[in-house]
Formats: sequence, C-alpha cells, structure tokens
Amino acid sequence: MTDEGLRQETNRQQAGEHVAAEGPPAESAFGLPISVGVEDAMRIAQRRDRLLAALTLTAGVGLVLATPFALKAGAEFFLPLTAALVIAVALVPVLEWLERRHVPSPLAAILCILVFLIAANIAIAAILVPATDFFRLLPTRLDRIQSNLAPLLDLYSSLEKYVNKTLRQVASTPIKQPATAGVAAPGSILELAATSAPAVIVQFLFGVLIVFFFLSGWTRMRRRTITGRTSFDGAMATARVIQDIVDDVSAYLGTITLINIVLGIVTGTMLWFIGMPYPAMWGGIVALLNYIPYFGPVIGAFLLALGGLMTFSDIWMAMLPPALMYGLHLVEANAITPFIVGHRLTISPLLILISLSFWGWVWGTSGALLAVPLLIILQTVLGAAGKPDIAGFLFEHGTLVQPKAGRNRRRGDPPEQQRETGG
Repeated sequence: MTDEGLRQETNRQQAGEHVAAEGPPAESAFGLPISVGVEDAMRIAQRRDRLLAALTLTAGVGLVLATPFALKAGAEFFLPLTAALVIAVALVPVLEWLERRHVPSPLAAILCILVFLIAANIAIAAILVPATDFFRLLPTRLDRIQSNLAPLLDLYSSLEKYVNKTLRQVASTPIKQPATAGVAAPGSILELAATSAPAVIVQFLFGVLIVFFFLSGWTRMRRRTITGRTSFDGAMATARVIQDIVDDVSAYLGTITLINIVLGIVTGTMLWFIGMPYPAMWGGIVALLNYIPYFGPVIGAFLLALGGLMTFSDIWMAMLPPALMYGLHLVEANAITPFIVGHRLTISPLLILISLSFWGWVWGTSGALLAVPLLIILQTVLGAAGKPDIAGFLFEHGTLVQPKAGRNRRRGDPPEQQRETGG
C-alpha cells in the first residue's frame, strides 16, 4: 500500500471512531434524521396537516348536507323533541320562580306544564271551534265571493282572451289547455282519524314527557354541567352561555307572546266595530300567525280577505278587514316591537329569512314557528363560542393553501415564514 493510500485509510478509521463515540445520528421532533433537513420535515408536516384538514372539511360538508335530510326524514322524532326543548327553555324562568318559593322541582315542572297546556288549549279552542263553523259556510258563500270579485274576474277574462288571441295569431298550432290533475278525496274521516290520531297522541305525550323531565332535572343538570368543568374560567363561561340561552329565548317568546296577544285583541276589536263575525277567532288567528315573521301576516291578510268576501257584499268593504289587520301589523313590526325588544335580540333579516326557509322546508308550518327561537339559540351559542373562521381554515393554513407560493421564496427565508407561504 502506498503512503497516500495508508493516509486515507487512517483518516477513514479516525472518522468512524469519532462517529461511534458520538452515538447514532440525532433525530428531529418529527422522527426524521437531521440530515433530512428542517425544510423537508416542515414540508412533510404541512402535507400531513393539509391532509387532516381536507378529511375534516369533507366530513364537515357531508354532515352539513346530510343533517337537513335526516331531520326531515325523522320529523316524527325530531320535531316534537325540538319543540319540547324550546318550550322547556322558555318555561325555565317560571320554574326557577317556583323553586325560589321552595316548591319541589317535580311539582314545579308539573305546574309549568299545566299552565302551558291550559293556555294553549284555550287559544286553540278559541280559534278552531269558530273557524270550523265559519269556513263550513264557504260553499254557500261562493256566489257572494264571485259577485264581489266580478270586476277582477272580468278583467282577468278579458286579459286571457287577449293573450289567447295574440298567441293564436303568432302560433300555427292551436293552444292546448293544460290537463288538470284530479285529487282523490280521502276515504273517510274515521279512517283518516284512525291513521293520524295515534301518531299525534304519541308525539304529544312524548313532548310532554320531554318537557317534564327537562324541567324537573334542570337545576341538577345545570349544576352538574358547570361543576364538571376543569377550570374556573370554563365553569363561568358555561354558566354564562346557559343563562344567556335561557334569558334570550324566554325574553323573546314572552315578549312576542305579549305583543301578539295585544295585537290580536286590538285587531278583533276593530273587526267587531266594522261588523266582522267571529272577531275573537280572527284576533286569535292574527296573533298565532304573527309568530311567523314576514309570511305569517301575509297569510293572515289573505284569510281575512277571504272572510271579508264571504261576509260583505261590497268589494271595498270586504277588503277593509285585511287592510286594517296589515296596517296594525306594520305599526307593530316597525315601531312597537323594536322599541320593546331593543337591540339585545336584534337579528339580521337575512338570517331570519334563511332560518324560515330552512325550517319551513324541513318541518312545514311547525318548523316556521320554531325558526326564530332556534336561530336565537344558535346565535347565542356562536356568540359565546366564537364564529368559525371558514375562510381562514380554507385559505390560510387549511386545505387550499397554494403550494406554488413556496417556489417563489428566497432560499434564506426562515422555516416559520416558509410554512406560512405554503412551503
């Protein structure tokens, strides 16, 4: 072996002894050798975080899309459950008032349920019984309705003839009248009651039991929820959210109920002065439909217009009841309710419309009645927990970070800046 070869062999042996003395290569926090490099480790970690974010986003989108269909398909379970929980939350202040008078929780819950059921039965009886008698006269009043609507019907007939004549001149084929689909009448009332009444009774009893158990265990449940927090700040935040939900829902439902009752009384009184039959029934209908923002008053005005056409022989007198009702509603909605409710329960009209459309599609009229209380609960929870930053999740450090940004970095940028730019 030459001197140069002996010198290289000696250097290799010395380097091996030095590495053996230092031990195995050190590893980074990600389980990778340092030789891999900090930049490569950060890139691998970012890819892993991006994959987890993509999976989370996919699962969240799937859950959001599937929830409405699940609620609609399971309406027989979810609708009475949700309605019972909203009613129970609204009755919590009454329960706490009774408990402060040393009334046991189960007895206080029973008293709350009895008061609610009595009030609901009185309201329903005051509306349904006269409405059944009044609208039973509809077939016998068709002649009066047609005579009142004769000018409008003549205008519509003339317009239709003009349109048909124009279309015949333009088109080469005759206009075909659309076929009307026949609707099969139900077999019998007894059969309908036999198939629907059991389900309604079961849902009613289920809702009553939910309200009872919720109210009877409310104090223990709230105490357990607060004391179960691991920190004092967490316990205070939980207590604050629970109290805000109860205060907001009960304040909204209580205030709106009082306003609607007064609106119904004033409307019924004015209808009584102009000679409208069953003014208490019409006042109850107006008060009930006023729980549905925007659409409820429109439906009430339509029903009053139909009732006016059935009652009065003059078209202008027949249109007076809906005009009076809608005028009172405009005053209530734009002056009285904002002044009484204040800014605490102010909700965006866009959110109200979205909530009405969503819950109305899911559960029909019952969903529309529950739309605003559910929106208040969701808004209170998000206000305490913080609104999710979806844009930041997607575009800043989430799934849609542009990987091309890393190619435009300067080689000397620190790892933190490289990670922020997508490297």
